[in-house]
Order: sequence, then structure tokens, then C-alpha cells
Amino acid sequence: MAKGSRLPGFNKAKMAERLRRLADAIECDEEDLAGLAESASLPLVNADAMIENAVGVLGLPVGIGLNFIVDGEELVVPMAVEEPSVVAAVSLAAKLAREGGGFTTQSDSPLMIGQVQIAHLADAQAAQQAVLAAKEQILAAANALHPAMRARGGGARDLEARILDVPEQVEQSSFEKQLIVHLLVDTQEAMGANLVNTMCEGVAGLCEKLTGGKVRLRILSNLADRRLTRARVRIPVEALADFGLTGEEVARGISDASRFADADPYRACTHNKGVMNGVDAVAIATGNDWRAIEAGAHAWAARTGQYQPLSRWWTEPASETLGAALVGEIELPLQLGTVGGAVKANPLVPVLLRLLGNPPVRKLAGVLAAVGLAQNLAALRALGTVGIQRGHMALHARNLAVTAGARGRAVDEVARQLVASGEIKLKRAEEIVARLGHDWAKAELL
Repeated sequence: MAKGSRLPGFNKAKMAERLRRLADAIECDEEDLAGLAESASLPLVNADAMIENAVGVLGLPVGIGLNFIVDGEELVVPMAVEEPSVVAAVSLAAKLAREGGGFTTQSDSPLMIGQVQIAHLADAQAAQQAVLAAKEQILAAANALHPAMRARGGGARDLEARILDVPEQVEQSSFEKQLIVHLLVDTQEAMGANLVNTMCEGVAGLCEKLTGGKVRLRILSNLADRRLTRARVRIPVEALADFGLTGEEVARGISDASRFADADPYRACTHNKGVMNGVDAVAIATGNDWRAIEAGAHAWAARTGQYQPLSRWWTEPASETLGAALVGEIELPLQLGTVGGAVKANPLVPVLLRLLGNPPVRKLAGVLAAVGLAQNLAALRALGTVGIQRGHMALHARNLAVTAGARGRAVDEVARQLVASGEIKLKRAEEIVARLGHDWAKAELL
């Protein structure tokens, strides 16, 4: 616990001074914080410019999802994630998907919604009509703020106005009728948050003049339901045979798990967490706002009033031309960018985007949807058959081996002995390292 959290001038101090003052505030040695200032991928000067009160960089492992075919193209997919099983699982699922030709995707145009909230209206319906009648004037005012975007074919494309009953006070049944104006903005290759926010703020005065009301919030919505992305995969049933089970049995386990998620929001939440394991990992690796993506995805999942799975799986019987197959589909909003923001601030992000062939934003969205569907397949394949822990704990053993002090190829030997012991715990890993000998276990090579 800190002696005090009031550290005047902290944001103006140099990094070394911040670390010194922080160490003093929490009464620890400066050496304990020294690791924060070490990074090979993100220079401290960049980190300092990206956020307030920066004191260092926290790294994440970057792995490569292999075996992907997306819309007929072979891809290696960068993923930044700390969970042991994610990259291994998604690579296995992508390998299975190859048996059916891989993933096909389709992405909507990158339309983002900007909201302008207008309160204190004398007549909400009249205000709505006034805004709709002035649509072209409002769109022109918005586009005048970003002429370059308009010249590239983007910018404010349309406008909507809806009347919303807003509670007068919390836990009261009285409501105020407010007008919510939606600007529909084509953000092109940008995620578009700053662009949309600027437009919303820029038309606020005109909206007040037209309606006689008071503009309050003017900001984008992270429920990006105008830029949905879909992915689909069809895997021959015989390709799924594993764990001593037939392909039909594995496919049935996956489809049963999917139907469970359809019926139960408690299961659907964990189902979708598995999807987002993959989506978020690619979003982080490509410099995108994974928090906005998460918020939008879960809001989309709840759009019917009951929280639903983002993906669904079922078995199609054999036809005259095709054998029986497991089919999976996913649909979710993906607010992404390939320019601006963290894409430029973090020098590693352009490198990782280059691994994907520097895709345009709609193609990148398709990749994220395909990875999410593959991640979901891997989870359901395990859950619907032998259970999730067999593979997950085997990979977790590697983490414990590293924590216990093993390095290099010694990690595999410690992990192997952990799994064989049936006791995958840190204390057991430390005992194995001690028994093998400090120098041996610490060696980079055996």
C-alpha cells in the first residue's frame, strides 16, 4: 500500500524520476521496479507519449497462429496473448478447417455510429422532424471537418434521429423524451473514434439551433452494428475423429455444446469468452482497441434481450455431392483500423501487420472473425469430448516450469515430469527443478 497517492508533477517528471518517486511512495527498492523500464519492442519514449504517468512497459508473448486458409489465402496470424493454450488450440482448429477448404468471410463497410444526445426539448417529435429535414446540412457540416476523408470516399454518409425515453432520475418511473441523432460515418481504414467524435462535436451547435434543445453527450457508439463481419467453415465429419472417438461423435459433442449456449446465457458467456480469446489476441497484435471490440461484441450478443452465443455449430448430413460435415458460423461487430493511433505508436505493430500482408481493414476483420471461430471450435472440440483440462493443464505446466526457474529446453522436461506426476502445481515444479539441479534446469540448452 502506498504512503500516499498524491504525487504532484509526476506526469512532468522524466521516467527515471517517476520510478524513484514511485518506489519511495510504496516503500520498495528502485531495483524492484527496474524491469518496468525494459522493453525490446516498445521504446520507453513511445510509451511515455502514449499514456499519462507512464513508468514502463508490460510485455505479452506474441505467437503465430498457423495453418489458416482465409478466403482461399494462406495466412500466418500474429496473436498477442498470455494464456498458454490459445495459440496451440487455434492452430489445431485451423488445421482441421483446411480439410474443408478453410474459412470464408464477409465484412460490411466500415460504418461507425456517432451519437448526439439532445435533451430539454419542448417537442421531441418536432425536433426529430427538424433534424431529419436538415439532414444534408448536418452531413455537410460534419464532412467539412474532415475534407480529406471525404475526398477518399469516406466521411458522414447518413443520419438517423430517434426519440428515446430517458428516466428523469434513477429508480423513478417518470421519463424525459430526448432526441438521439446518429451520424453514420464511413471511417475507411481507420477505427474512427477520434474522427467520429470530432464530427459529433462539430454538429452539436447546429443540432441545438434546429431543435431548441441542449446537446449533452456527443461521442461514437462502440456497438458497431453497421460494420458486422461474418465467417463460415465446413469441416468433413471424418476429419474430426480423435480421442478414440469417431468423427460423428466429435461433431455431435460440438453441436450439443453449441445448442447449450443457445439456450443458456451462463454457458453463452463462456462460449463467447472462447471466441474472444482469439479475436482479442489478434486485435492486440495489430494495435487495435480490444476493449471497444469486447464491448461491441457482448452488446451484439445481447441484442435480442437474452445473451446469445456469437457463433453456432451444427452437422449437415451428406448430400449427393458432399459428405456429412460440421458447419460453424460467426457474426459480430468489429471496429478496426489499420492506420493511426497505436498502429503507428508501437513500432512492432507494423511488423505484425506485414506478416498478414498489410490487409485492408475489411480483410483484417475477416481474419479476426475466422480466428474467433477457430478458437471456439478448439474449445468446443475439447469440451464436447474429453474435457478442457487435459490440453490446457499440459500447457499450463510450461508456465509453472518457467515460474519455478527452468529455462530453455529444460522447460519441456520439467513440464513433462509435472504432467506425468498428475500434480500440476508450482510447488511440485519447484521440487522437480531442485531435484534436476540448479545449473541443469537454468541452462538455455540441454
